[in-house]
Amino acid sequence: MISPPRFEVWTYVEQCLHQDFSPEQISGVLKRKGFALSHEWIYQYILADKKRGGTLHSHLRCQRKRKRRYGKPDRRGQIKGRISIDIRPSIVAERSRLGDWEADTVEGSKGGPVLVTLAERKSRLFLFGKAPNKSASEVRRVIEGLLTPIKDFVQTITYDNGKEFSYHADVSATLEAQGFFAHPYHSWERGLNENSNGLLRQYFPKGVSLASVTQDEIIAAMCRLNWRPRKCLGFKTPYEVFLEDANTQGLGVAL
Repeated sequence: MISPPRFEVWTYVEQCLHQDFSPEQISGVLKRKGFALSHEWIYQYILADKKRGGTLHSHLRCQRKRKRRYGKPDRRGQIKGRISIDIRPSIVAERSRLGDWEADTVEGSKGGPVLVTLAERKSRLFLFGKAPNKSASEVRRVIEGLLTPIKDFVQTITYDNGKEFSYHADVSATLEAQGFFAHPYHSWERGLNENSNGLLRQYFPKGVSLASVTQDEIIAAMCRLNWRPRKCLGFKTPYEVFLEDANTQGLGVAL
């Protein structure tokens, strides 16, 4: 007969749920700590809590099916100096080094402020900041503000094809990095960034204005997402992997 997990383990599970960890992430972290607790068991615990009138279920993320576009023509025009992902160094696809980033923007209400998002391919570190609008100059300002403090770990940036990235050459010059553009409507070529944007929606839902979002709220969401363990990282967090690799390279960095 299998003994039920100890009380302190369930207390830890609840703490993780309140930090928006998924049951699978919690199970993975517990395994690293020497405790065996399946994610199915955690789901059952959440279900029992819900039946008692609890709120643990409110911390679970909803997964919605994405609609793929087929054969939609690109009407956005060409960005000056655009360099195709086709000639991006092959090492970027390997995720074997720090410094290869993917860039995108996340909108709130139409025409209002946006979040400029940056995802590092190896560590899955996810950075974002608010721009007052989607203009190329403001988006450039946010990208440089986020990445300049860690420019030693910026080698390439792969962009979406939006006109907001028209100042990509200026960003490359400032950060001493290379910029590339995915093919139009090939979101899977920036799959990490697309997935990370989906996680971000848990804190900043689609259609809700970002005008009143504060820097403190942005930092809080960024910390939660980057301290969330990932299965693909052996249930380490993006912060852990990024800092471990940065220190291995002999370049101290504080995030």
